[in-house]
Amino acid sequence: KMALWKEEAKKQLWLAGPMVFVSVFQYSLQVISLMFVGHLDELLLASASLATSFVNATGFNVLMGMSSALDTFCGQAYGAKQFHMLGVHTQGAMLVLTLVTIPLSIIWVFLGPILVALRQDKEIAAHAQLYARYLIPSLSANALLRCITKFLQTQNIVFTMVLASGLTSLLHFFLCWALVQKIELGIKGSAIAICISNWFNTIILALYIKLSPSCKTTWTGFSKESLHNIPRFLRLAFPSTLMVCLESWTFEIMVLLSGALPNAKLQTSVLSICLNTSGIFWMIPFGISAAGSTRISNELGAGSPKAAYLAVKVTMFLASAVGILEFASLMLLWRVWGHVFTNVHEVVKYVTSMMPLVASSTFIDSIQTAFQGVARGCGWQKLGAYVNLGSYYFLGVPFSVVSAFVFHMKGQGLFLGILIALIVQVVCFLLVTLRANWEKEIEI
Repeated sequence: KMALWKEEAKKQLWLAGPMVFVSVFQYSLQVISLMFVGHLDELLLASASLATSFVNATGFNVLMGMSSALDTFCGQAYGAKQFHMLGVHTQGAMLVLTLVTIPLSIIWVFLGPILVALRQDKEIAAHAQLYARYLIPSLSANALLRCITKFLQTQNIVFTMVLASGLTSLLHFFLCWALVQKIELGIKGSAIAICISNWFNTIILALYIKLSPSCKTTWTGFSKESLHNIPRFLRLAFPSTLMVCLESWTFEIMVLLSGALPNAKLQTSVLSICLNTSGIFWMIPFGISAAGSTRISNELGAGSPKAAYLAVKVTMFLASAVGILEFASLMLLWRVWGHVFTNVHEVVKYVTSMMPLVASSTFIDSIQTAFQGVARGCGWQKLGAYVNLGSYYFLGVPFSVVSAFVFHMKGQGLFLGILIALIVQVVCFLLVTLRANWEKEIEI
């Protein structure tokens, strides 16, 4: 039995490691752009930060959610050795996601008035709108890139993606330097750089799929069959999107709420630092959850219920181990962590007081993220959407509001709500996983 565990853990780590790098490199594009804008002035940094969180919530996260239906479809098709179906599923997804970018772009065009309606500063909103408008070409690139990533990931082709996204990050750094500093395009330059980098990454991977012998059986050219599969894709893509967005939108709500607290500048800065910290530490469990969903869906597709359940157990074990390590790291750094982001004494002191909460949340988030991977591998996205809706919106957000505004716990109160939502999520997913009938999962 131990040998089976070791074998499965090896397979998952072999997948998870590269996927961590892929998500870090993809995430780094926004961070590098913000760094260059931050050296221009404070107003532009605030505008670009606000725009980034808004375009993520209304654009990139929606595409990420929709494409995660491919975790189930492509993963299970690959396990069942129906190789040509990977290309068929992916083409249908590409078409749907590309069409979805049209209404999303319209939202970005009118970002200014939307932000003003949400009580944001008019000057900041105007610059944020400019940034979002210049980002529009990256939407369609991102739609294709998300599908390509899932297509390759479910076949265990991960090192190619590490190389492509690593190269893209490098290119992006030079693009930002050239467009923002040399040609002095300012905030526009950093958005244009993101567009070019996203398209560069997409084109490299598309060429790899077209030319590489490893995708010969899975990509057999464009077929009409992909159109017939679209209704099936949509039935899973809708709950997948809800599952991802209901969670990510909570964090945007927290930032908006922190702006309504007394001394809004301090509260927003501190909460942003805490949420960014969670975001950085989330990358590793995300890699594990991607590996888990691939292994689970492959085994279910191959008709091996015991192997699929073993993959679930190994995923959860790895995620718990990572969670404990992350908790320990943050608790070791808790007095100095604030200095990484700022020199303002008041902010550093506040961040230090928040660290035990942040460290606890990274531990629970690690387990929760792995469970989301299990849900994607099994096709339980509908259930995941209900769990996220209940834990965040019926429990987490109201708890945040009451503890921050009624009990005057401010930023800590807001963060406590997130922590409680995460705990409820873990308990719900744990119950579902323990009660699942793995023999039945194969038949679905």
